[in-house]
Amino acid sequence: MKGYTALLLCVAALSTGTVTADAKELSITTIKEDPYTMSRGSELEGFCMDLLTELSKTLGLKYNVHLVKDNRYGAMDASGNWNGMIGEIVRGEADLAVAPLTLTGVREQHVDMTTPFMQTGIGFMLRKDVASEESTVSLLAPFSTNMWIGIIVAFLLTGLCIFLVGRISPSEWAEPDTEQHDFTLLHSFWYITGALTLQGAGPHPKGLSGRFVSAIWWLFALVLLACYFGNFSSTLHSNSKHGSICTFKDLANQDMIEYGTVESGSTMFFFKNSKNPLLERIYHNMERKKSFVSNMEEGLRRAQEGNFAFIGEAVSLDLAVARYCNLVRSQEVIGMRGYAIAAPLGSSLVKNLTVAILMLSESGTLTFLQQKWWASSCLGADRAHASEALQPHDLRGVFLLLGLGLGVGLLLALLELLSRARNQAKNGKKSCCSELTAELNQRFGSREASTEQDIPDKSKA
Repeated sequence: MKGYTALLLCVAALSTGTVTADAKELSITTIKEDPYTMSRGSELEGFCMDLLTELSKTLGLKYNVHLVKDNRYGAMDASGNWNGMIGEIVRGEADLAVAPLTLTGVREQHVDMTTPFMQTGIGFMLRKDVASEESTVSLLAPFSTNMWIGIIVAFLLTGLCIFLVGRISPSEWAEPDTEQHDFTLLHSFWYITGALTLQGAGPHPKGLSGRFVSAIWWLFALVLLACYFGNFSSTLHSNSKHGSICTFKDLANQDMIEYGTVESGSTMFFFKNSKNPLLERIYHNMERKKSFVSNMEEGLRRAQEGNFAFIGEAVSLDLAVARYCNLVRSQEVIGMRGYAIAAPLGSSLVKNLTVAILMLSESGTLTFLQQKWWASSCLGADRAHASEALQPHDLRGVFLLLGLGLGVGLLLALLELLSRARNQAKNGKKSCCSELTAELNQRFGSREASTEQDIPDKSKA
């Protein structure tokens, strides 16, 4: 397939007379912008440099690359003169401009441009905590999913521990044969649920072990509730201040967050020349507040500082979002446009470059290059830091204290039962182990088993 593609391109190039044995070296202008063209020592690298390499393989181009002198893409001044890369093409200082040049009607009138090698549009980006979306499950938002799972596990273990302590401790259940056990499994869970709502659900533990476990659970519940309501209040305050900003309409209908784009760039002219009332309002607001920025770097910096939404090309914003995990790009993209290679009017190179770009697109090469240079560094950190929801490790000390308290409570209950067994063994002149086994059978075994153990004792008497 590649050989067939190269053959077609060579035939097309020969038909236009652009590929010759002594083809001249092309002068190519570009602009330094991450990740399209970047410096690596004395060499240049990036998406556009890889694109040039692929095009030269198929078309047999010889070229040298230089950076545009005034560091501009190209705009026409009041006197009709072009600056930037477009200006170099118009003045004959360069044969091609290979950069993220937006294909526009004004530029197409003064230079020839190939079919776009990358499609994009206009979006905006801002900090994630500013662009907080309201959720139908906002009551769960203060804690992460793992945190809620940890709380459920702690709830179940504490309820089971209260039930066991209530059965083991003689202070809670002194006479298993005649008394009814108050702390059933259902009541144990009801009791600790009452603690979570700061309401006591009786009966309450009477023994040392039961009170100790109860005190630890109350302490855990108080800390948990304090963290929950503190984080919930912060979330509500953030949402009430900023609201949910997902679209350009949301952006235009609020005054808390400034927004702006690069001054004198194609995005600014898009808003300026638009007849859409919403986009006109956005432009007039930017002009009134003088919220334009001088370049992409300034827009990125202001967006990271907060309370600022930077409006720009979607692919450039995607790169920023891939590199900085605290930023997010709007899902809405308007004004679809493309990036193309510029050449002088009437250049025979445009046709061959257009065919080559289409072939690279069909073979998936352009997609591969974009994935290569737009690779995200937020694969794990993105979700870990995107939300302000508390994680289990934030309260690991409280969970550790609860687990330690449950263990100590069970140990105290066993010591209480052991003390009772020793006293009964001493009074009845029996072994402590047999009395302890009998107590455990009475509390956890069947009533029939304990009755059968009492029959031989009565016959001896």
